Amino acid sequence: MSTTGAAGGASGVERLVLQRRHMVRLTVILHASSTRSVRDLLEALRFLGASVQLEPGCLGCSAWAEPDWSVRYVEEWQTEAEMRRRVRSDRFTSLLSVMESAEDPHVTFDFVTTTRGLDYVEEARAGAGQ
Repeated sequence: MSTTGAAGGASGVERLVLQRRHMVRLTVILHASSTRSVRDLLEALRFLGASVQLEPGCLGCSAWAEPDWSVRYVEEWQTEAEMRRRVRSDRFTSLLSVMESAEDPHVTFDFVTTTRGLDYVEEARAGAGQ
């Protein structure tokens, strides 16, 4: 399979990669004060995430706990416009409420502008012996 080429001649996998070229990822890290707090945060985030995944443009949504009592929540969107719509929504206000209930929330928006495949491995390994 070719890893380059125009979108018109691309395989199904390549089209998916090209569509995700400008993906936006929201990452929220919340620090809980107890195991009960971890459980409560996870429950709230998973409840909110269930409806988010049904929205047009959402590529995925997940929440999980780390051993240090931090809770991570990630949403991935196809475009910045779809993320912007999400941030302006009432459902996002609910997410903000959950964030405010935790200690020191950390929020990042990553604008993924390129996606590479095995061509990157080939490029990186080609210069390994130098």
